[in-house]
Amino acid sequence: MRTAAFTSAALFFVLCTSELVAQEPGTVLIRAGRLFDSEAGAFLENQDILVRGSRIAAVGPGLALPDGAETIDLGNYTVLPGLIDAHTHLLYLEDLSGSLTTEGLKALLLEGEPLRALHGAARARTFLDAGITTIRDLGNSGMFVDRALQRAIQDGSVPGPRMIVSGPGLSPVGGQFPGLQPEYADLAAREYRIVAGPEDAAEAVRENVTFGADVIKIFSNNTPNPGYLSVAEMRAIVDEAEVMGVRVAAHATDDRSIWRAVEAGVHSIEHGYQVTDSTLRFMKERGVALVPTDADSVTIMRFLELSGESAPGQGLSYLASRRARLRRAKTLGVTIVAGSDAYIDIAGPQGEAARRMLFAYHQAGLTPIEVLQAATLNGAELLGGEGRIGVIKPGAMADIIALEGNPEVDFDALERVRFVMKAGQVYRQP
Repeated sequence: MRTAAFTSAALFFVLCTSELVAQEPGTVLIRAGRLFDSEAGAFLENQDILVRGSRIAAVGPGLALPDGAETIDLGNYTVLPGLIDAHTHLLYLEDLSGSLTTEGLKALLLEGEPLRALHGAARARTFLDAGITTIRDLGNSGMFVDRALQRAIQDGSVPGPRMIVSGPGLSPVGGQFPGLQPEYADLAAREYRIVAGPEDAAEAVRENVTFGADVIKIFSNNTPNPGYLSVAEMRAIVDEAEVMGVRVAAHATDDRSIWRAVEAGVHSIEHGYQVTDSTLRFMKERGVALVPTDADSVTIMRFLELSGESAPGQGLSYLASRRARLRRAKTLGVTIVAGSDAYIDIAGPQGEAARRMLFAYHQAGLTPIEVLQAATLNGAELLGGEGRIGVIKPGAMADIIALEGNPEVDFDALERVRFVMKAGQVYRQP
């Protein structure tokens, strides 16, 4: 099920290079005080990074300054590869007082696609400001509004992270609109691609890729609705995705839906909230990554405050269960990839809210190195960008950020992003 890797890598190369048509940065020498080597899982002192155009040309101590090159002094900062968020929804933001049904229908019927795109563009900039230079946007974006935003970022019309987009998620009947009456089922079909049988599932893959999808998002179960895709439908999706050269991400929240998606051959499990050790071992055996879209304690308390919840017991129970399953996944050797799913409006920039998921992983027991690898190296491998994103080394895209402080000893340094470069272009400076 992994023979599409070469095609996925080629597709990712196209995504990286297509955005450079409107961006031709020059030569820059960055003096880094401390540099995170995501492949080695180590911090290196006093390293220099030579950037030519959109890519990194050299890394090492004491590099010579080429004629005509600009120098950027980050000697007082910790330098990292640009962060990767493998589960976002830039075209959807849910009010605390609403629900998936009411807010989804509001996005379709009241917000509309042009306004969704403009809102998504504004949110995209907040991700860059937060140090997130690549995202995988997984549906809840109407009929390919994500693709429109991706193209606008690529051609330089709006600033934003590099986007890997799915188009409409492939779902059982009803999508994620519980309570929708049968006579209005067509409304769900404007936000999700409803699948009816293996042949239709394969056709849905062809449709999505034709209209610009870089990855296929499926709903193994479509919670809060009660439906499941069949294993036959998911296998048809995975098989067709392999033919089309794209990977498959599966929304799966309970143990049955997770096991069935892994059995069908998907590349990642999104959420994975209720999962047994046997299923986690199955994921490890099949090389399936877990994208744990968890919230940290600060985010949960903020959510409770805004929603008027006076007793924090439910929030504390949520945190305990999420952290326990993440520790089990780590112990059993499952690859963990950072993904935020930050679609709830908690009255702040969406990019900053997304970055808080790194604190959730740290609070669950992952070391700072493991958290940073989940948001760099592991994310790059899942997205098909090995050697091009998530690393600082020659040949990689010049996606570079700098923090004030050392996250290995002060994890709060991740809140202090002072410098952001994507593909050689500087978006934020100290």
